[in-house]
Amino acid sequence: MDEISDYARLLLNGTPLLDVRAPVEFAKGSFPAAENHALLNDDERHQVGIRYKEAGQQAAIDLGHELVHGATRDERIAAWQAFAERHPEGALFCFRGGLRSRIVQDWLREAGVDYPRVAGGYKALRRFLLDAFEDAVPRTDFELLAGRTGTGKTRLIDERAHAIDLEGLAHHRGSAFGRRPGGQPVQIDFENRLIIALLRQRAAHRHPVLLEDESHLIGRCHLPPTLQEKMKASPRIEVDEPIDSRIQVTLEDFVLNPLDEYQTWYGEAEAQQKLGEDLLAALERIRKRLGGARHQALRAELENALREQRDRNNPDAHQAWIRALLTDYYDPMYDYMLSKRGGAVLFRGRRDEVRAWLRERDAQRAGPHANMTGATESHG
Repeated sequence: MDEISDYARLLLNGTPLLDVRAPVEFAKGSFPAAENHALLNDDERHQVGIRYKEAGQQAAIDLGHELVHGATRDERIAAWQAFAERHPEGALFCFRGGLRSRIVQDWLREAGVDYPRVAGGYKALRRFLLDAFEDAVPRTDFELLAGRTGTGKTRLIDERAHAIDLEGLAHHRGSAFGRRPGGQPVQIDFENRLIIALLRQRAAHRHPVLLEDESHLIGRCHLPPTLQEKMKASPRIEVDEPIDSRIQVTLEDFVLNPLDEYQTWYGEAEAQQKLGEDLLAALERIRKRLGGARHQALRAELENALREQRDRNNPDAHQAWIRALLTDYYDPMYDYMLSKRGGAVLFRGRRDEVRAWLRERDAQRAGPHANMTGATESHG
């Protein structure tokens, strides 16, 4: 097969994709299953683009062959061959499915590898996703999982088959303290992941889809306007936990669990210091909203907690500043946001009660398959 135009199958099945665009293009956005092995690097692409404008397509092609020849050409073909060997079911693409992908396809064929290209390339895949999203959102029922910081909403989301973890897709915990090592995806990557997740939910006939009640921004990733509007009117399920439980969950989410992630990125020796620096930086970002005196008090408590954790391996010292942050900062902000939300409240209860309610409702909807559904979802 020379070309593939079944975009739904490619994207929803997670078909491995060989992106042969330049690294600068890949960095602006691609697809979850894409791997970048460029025909032209950024400088070569720039030179070829100038030649195209000055002398036309054939002159640009000739320059491209001059720039990519000999050992450079062999190295790039070897990288494409290795990808094709790892992913014989995959496909390759460039920006429009034109010259670059055809050249890569021809060079691979000369090397003995027949590998299909995506008709229309990146542009067609991206247009398919955007159109599918605009069509799907109005026809999908959503429910929002709401609740104050520390009620464990994301834990409930992660347990559900009928849910999309927006914060996971954005690689951010959704607050000033939500940054994670490695940073966030660019907006296009976030959107592509989100759209594919939604289309997979629809393909599995899972309705309604559970989302965490987020603002329009998750870190620097913003939710598409169509989804924002739908969420504002969607019904809510509210998680209500006592303050001590919320402090413990926040301690785990802000301090204990991130430490494992920081160790992966920075090594055990530096992880705690890096985490402490990021916690202090997060507190600094909300300084104006806290006010000078409250910020200083919280900073002193946080610095003390970091010393206790470092010197005495006592993370419980973090509870003091977390308690103040929840009651004085996050709770008033949540109450304000909730006052702006529409939609009915379907259920309100503690996390375990919400979990039980969701499972019971799923069982009722599943009918004769209730036991199997409940067992599957109990394992997330």
